[in-house]
Amino acid sequence: MAAGEEGMNGHQIPPSPETTKITDQDIKVIIDTDPGIDDSVAIMMAFQAPGVQVVGLTTIFGNCTTSYATRNALLLCERAGRPDVPVAEGSHEPLKGGKPHVADFVHGSNGLGNTSFPDPTTNKIEQSAAEFLVDKVSESPGEISLLALGPLTNVALAMKRDPSFASKVKKIVVLGGAFFAAGNATPSAEANIHSDPEAADIVFTSGADIYVVGLNITTQIYFTDKDMLELSNSKGKHAQFLCDICKFYRDWHVHSYGVDGTHLKLIISNLLISSDLGEMFHIMVSVISSALFLHDPASFTALVHPEYFTFKKGVVRVETQGICKGHTSMDLGLKKWNSENPWTGYSPISVAWTVDVPKVLAYAKELLFTAQ
Repeated sequence: MAAGEEGMNGHQIPPSPETTKITDQDIKVIIDTDPGIDDSVAIMMAFQAPGVQVVGLTTIFGNCTTSYATRNALLLCERAGRPDVPVAEGSHEPLKGGKPHVADFVHGSNGLGNTSFPDPTTNKIEQSAAEFLVDKVSESPGEISLLALGPLTNVALAMKRDPSFASKVKKIVVLGGAFFAAGNATPSAEANIHSDPEAADIVFTSGADIYVVGLNITTQIYFTDKDMLELSNSKGKHAQFLCDICKFYRDWHVHSYGVDGTHLKLIISNLLISSDLGEMFHIMVSVISSALFLHDPASFTALVHPEYFTFKKGVVRVETQGICKGHTSMDLGLKKWNSENPWTGYSPISVAWTVDVPKVLAYAKELLFTAQ
């Protein structure tokens, strides 16, 4: 299908844009992703963002199967007018094997809210995700960042493949974890970490420059029905596409969290279960009909605008078994321990602690609501 032609359900594939000049100041990023509805929003933001060069996409299970994630990644590149961006398929199962957790009840069976789209006209590259990550980072050590929006299996495999990967990647921004907050996969664990806790523990203890954005942050960032109507009526390049796929995601939020703003406020307050954190986070929730958490867009924003967040450093370990599997446990360094423990000897990572909610939402709207 030629660019600009109309596909199924009236969705147009936009024409390829003119070549964008890349500068040394651009943020060069590989996005490891399981698209997924909010992943799709974040990826479209990345393609729209000035000063961001998307080097490639690598795919992983999570919101959908790895096969669907690859198909969706190819579709997103085409919709963005960037079919030249390589897509490398990643692992179909966690490090220890077994059936992967797939959140089709949140994102639909195809990962895009069960909305039908034509098959992509491009193909994945022959390299695996881990091979692609290692090769690209090795070609430009210290220059390429990694935005990890799904389970960390591919990243752990890259580190196993090349022990120097952690020192050569510029930084890794991870969507994952629930720090002093309740989980969303279980009461103890966030979904991405719970889906492959062994991989997460490898990555968090690798010594790489890591920034983690957890549920304690992302549950403060959301679009209301009013925001979605504004997006639908906007001149955003991909506004209608995003609104269409978000319908399923929106309905799941209504079912899971309730339709009353007071109920949502209670849910978010319960997620932030520490009284200390409760004082730190200023949660502005009006009476709204529903809300869509922007987990992945918030994490992309942390890559581009880390100044919108504050971070605390500490060693993070992940529980890999038992009823608390996937729990992220952080040593803030507030106490001198009398003996060694499983946190001893590992490099600290940066965990997002507070967020300027209005600035993050304004940045998302700037990229999504305006014609570019």
